[in-house]
Amino acid sequence: MNRSYNVALMSSVILVFALGSVGCEQEGPAERVGQSIDRTAEQAGDKMEDAKEAASEKAEEAGAYIDDAAITAKIKADFLADPVLEVLQISVTTTDGVVTLSGEVDSQASIDRSLVIAGGVENVQSVRNELVVKVAE
Repeated sequence: MNRSYNVALMSSVILVFALGSVGCEQEGPAERVGQSIDRTAEQAGDKMEDAKEAASEKAEEAGAYIDDAAITAKIKADFLADPVLEVLQISVTTTDGVVTLSGEVDSQASIDRSLVIAGGVENVQSVRNELVVKVAE
């Protein structure tokens, strides 16, 4: 009887172990939910990284715009302070550090002076001259 008890006990242990192993290999609802949460978290992380990069690019663009506006303002202030220039006749625009001067001035000396002033402002990459000397009527 002891021997049949041991065989039955051993058979039960093997059956429980076998069923337990099979159960471990199958995914249950908790494992599927966990995997879904992991995938969602990874996707959210990717989207956050994309948003961070986009925000950084927009901040750089805004910074460039502010720099351009500051350059334009500085040049206009310097023109106002210069006794040779008739500032209202000179239009100043700045894009990505490139300054464009346009309008009519009274002499070549005014054009030359404008180019020197604009070129001397910090962060100016280059100056495009579209100024013309107005013809005396």
